Amino acid sequence: MGGGGPEESRTGGVVSTPLSRAIMACVSSTTAAPSAPQVNVNRPNSVSVGTIVWLSSELMFFAGLFAMYFTHRSVSADIWPEHYDMLNIPWALTITLVLVASSVTAQLGVFAAERFQPRRTGSLFDVRRWGMEEWFILTFLMGAFFVAGQTYEYAELVSHGVTVSSSPYGSVFYIMTGFHALHVIGGLIAFLYIIGRSFAANRFGHLEATGAVVVSYYWHFVDVVWVGMFFIIYFLELLV
Repeated sequence: MGGGGPEESRTGGVVSTPLSRAIMACVSSTTAAPSAPQVNVNRPNSVSVGTIVWLSSELMFFAGLFAMYFTHRSVSADIWPEHYDMLNIPWALTITLVLVASSVTAQLGVFAAERFQPRRTGSLFDVRRWGMEEWFILTFLMGAFFVAGQTYEYAELVSHGVTVSSSPYGSVFYIMTGFHALHVIGGLIAFLYIIGRSFAANRFGHLEATGAVVVSYYWHFVDVVWVGMFFIIYFLELLV
């Protein structure tokens, strides 16, 4: 039938008009359009951020101790050489090497924790199969040896008359090394806590592994600080 109305056609019994065809084209193009790529936003780990902030505050504390050392040394430079001769450098170097080596054993314990291996899977003498607990126990023993060695050095210096109140050198020496020793003892307590929690856990998981990583961060920090202290207290006098 003729007429002036819109053009119509039938396809399979369905009425097709220009308007319906335009709507279907829009729907098809919308359906075929590629979806926008998803962007994953990785937020900083709260434990890592907290650990970094905490260690930064500790760094400022030890920086103050270093500043105290250099200030007293510049003011009382005449008494430094006579006290320096009383230091047992070979013994101090020995306990320093043990402490530095304990950073290696601590990191090996972290590697075991990251693969969720709390304890050894073979012989005690096969260190390749050690778990976190064995490596952390060894680290604890090495750290305890360092503290015992420093206590022996204190006793040796006291026998030579070097005490906290004897001179500015004695005050600076015992304050610097004493505060560091307290931080080492704090790390030893943290290792015992992580080892005990590993023994008590029914299943070693992310929580236990994260605790091991945080303690290792602290231990590495304490080791690095001591390397700086050791160089300044025991070797700087030889270079000036």
